Amino acid sequence: LSIVADEIREVFNRLGFTVAEGPEIEDDWHNFSALNFPEEHPARDMQDTFFIDQAPSMALRTHTSSVQIRMMERNKPPFRMIMPGRVYRNEAVSARAHCFFHQVEALYVDENVSFADLKQTLLHFAREMFGTETKIRLRPSNFTNTEPSAEMDISCTVVHPNVLKNCNIDPDKYTGFALGMGIERIAILKYQVKDLRLFSQNDLRFLKQFSSGK
Repeated sequence: LSIVADEIREVFNRLGFTVAEGPEIEDDWHNFSALNFPEEHPARDMQDTFFIDQAPSMALRTHTSSVQIRMMERNKPPFRMIMPGRVYRNEAVSARAHCFFHQVEALYVDENVSFADLKQTLLHFAREMFGTETKIRLRPSNFTNTEPSAEMDISCTVVHPNVLKNCNIDPDKYTGFALGMGIERIAILKYQVKDLRLFSQNDLRFLKQFSSGK
């Protein structure tokens, strides 16, 4: 996971993206409300999110999108940044799912940013990670914090105007895209790992198969 995370950072660094980080325990505003999650959204249920008993409005973050909000609140556009980190979902652990995993999100906000910019960024990333002959296919999807939205093997979306408004950024002047990917998912594709649980079991027989070459 560390090897793949470093490779992802290097790809986006060459595109001019900087790294931003934030807390793993988040409040409702940064984890949900500012990202345009309605009150009735299922992600707000305890079945999907780990809430803190002593502070019901606090939870283990479900995505690193919360870092996007913190950065947009404190800074003025343009933004070009990635947000790597560990996130938590209240899910049963299996070969294909885990209650915690690692994610990298990217945010680009400036004047005249379009879906074409998003597509070219994704194509460049895929070819850097998996080879120059790699092709991508985008399919329509739906996310609360972006519009329009699409999915590849990573989620990729255009920032919803409401999210910009929540951070006091004029959506008539600025547009942007956001994308997110699970580091475990990229590692599974890159190294043909069959069981997600292997990444967190600390089995040296598994870990010693991988080397960064550095």
